[in-house]
This record gives sequence, structure tokens and C-alpha cells, in this order.
Amino acid sequence: MSNRHFYHFSALPMSMRMVYTMTLLVLGTGYLFAMLQVFFSHAGLDGKPDSLSAEDIRIAYHGSDSDTRLETALKGPMAGMLPPEERAVIFAWVKDGTSQESYGQKIKPIVESRCVACHDGSNPHLPVLTSYEGVTKMTARDEGATIPTLVRVSHIHLFGITFIFFIVSSIFAHAYMRPLWLKCAIIMLPFLTILTDIFSWYLTKMYPGFAWFIIGSGALMGLSFAIQWIVSMWQMWFYRLPDEIQECGGALPVLGRADTRDV
Repeated sequence: MSNRHFYHFSALPMSMRMVYTMTLLVLGTGYLFAMLQVFFSHAGLDGKPDSLSAEDIRIAYHGSDSDTRLETALKGPMAGMLPPEERAVIFAWVKDGTSQESYGQKIKPIVESRCVACHDGSNPHLPVLTSYEGVTKMTARDEGATIPTLVRVSHIHLFGITFIFFIVSSIFAHAYMRPLWLKCAIIMLPFLTILTDIFSWYLTKMYPGFAWFIIGSGALMGLSFAIQWIVSMWQMWFYRLPDEIQECGGALPVLGRADTRDV
């Protein structure tokens, strides 16, 4: 007899293993691009380009104690859109008081050539920079992500990432791993860290020290994804099961009542 609640990858047909393999390849590539997106969105907000720090995360969600929204954007995600000398001109204009005269002489030509193509009002999620008034709205102190923005992004992450890990964990469930509690912990970990990650956004908005919870949650989520991805791919094509499992065709043998719960 065998435990019909568990089948190892080796007991699955080739077509099913190919489906799992290609799914993991695409999801793994997508996860790498998601990490790049996090880096390009937040790196440099603290004024130190080409690095992602806890201070960058704190500024992204809580805001900056010294910079305006315009300065934060030009130090972070928009840093590559302008050459350093033009960014320096804008920074100096902000520090000097954002006069309208200086705007017309120095800032408007830069904005029209570098910014208006995207910030023309056609995208409701981007600030409009087609006028002096629109640009000066961006010179208010950077207070980080707004609550409506966090709510909008939260439901996207909760649904999207949960769906991704449902797929990955469903594939990983076919892996043979002992002790069983470790396998279950690896499966549970990303679902728990999704919640801690999301709630840490709101906590960081109020208390900047919680930025470390965002970093920790993201690291644990990535660790779980990596373990499930690597173990699944390895066992799907290269791993040899213990002899007693192979004799049951890739299913767990039933030796007693306790084994029937081993999934």
C-alpha cells in the first residue's frame, strides 16, 4: 500500500514535470525582475546612488526629514532621467526658494526637455509638471508614500504574491523533505511574511524604525522562494529518492496511522 496523499516528482508524468519546470522558470525570472524593480525604485533616496539601504526604505515609506518630494525623486527613481549637472541646477533652485523668475530662466527648459513627456497629465498616477505651480507642488517636504497609495499597492501585492506562492508551494509539495515540519515551515513562511511585509509599510509610515521589518520580511520571502525553487527543480530532474520510496512508485509507504498524515 502507499500513501495517496503524496506523490514525488518522479511519480509524475513527463508532461506534468515539464509544466512545473516551465512555470518555475518563468516565475523565477519574474521574481528577479521584481527585485530589480525594488532596487531601481528605492536605491539612492538617501543621496547615495547605486546602493539600497534601510534609510532608502525609511524614506520611501516614512518620508525625508530634509528633502522635498522633487529632490527625493531626483535622487532615487528619476536619477537616471537627468544628467548630474541638470539635477544640481534643480537642487540649487529648491534650496534658494523656488522663485518663479529662476524657474523660467533655469528650470522650465530642463523640465520641458526631460520631464513633460511623461508628466503631462496623461497618467493620473504621476504628478503634472507642465507649469510652475505644478512643479512647486513637488517642492513640499517629502512625507513618503501616502495612505491611498499604500492601500492601492497593498491589495495588488496581497492577491498577486499570494497567487505566485500558491503555485510555487503547490509544486514544492511534491518534494521529499525530512523532517516534515521543516517542509511545512518553508511553505508557510512566505504567506506569513507577505502579511508582515504589508503591515510594516503602514508601521514604517508612522514609525520609521519598522523599515527593518520590511527588509526582514522581504529577505525571508526571497529565501523561501529560493529554497522551494531550487529543491523543486533539483528533485524534479536530478534527485534519487530513498529506495523504500522508489519501491512505492514515488509515494510514501503506509506503515501505520501516523504515516497517512505525512503529506
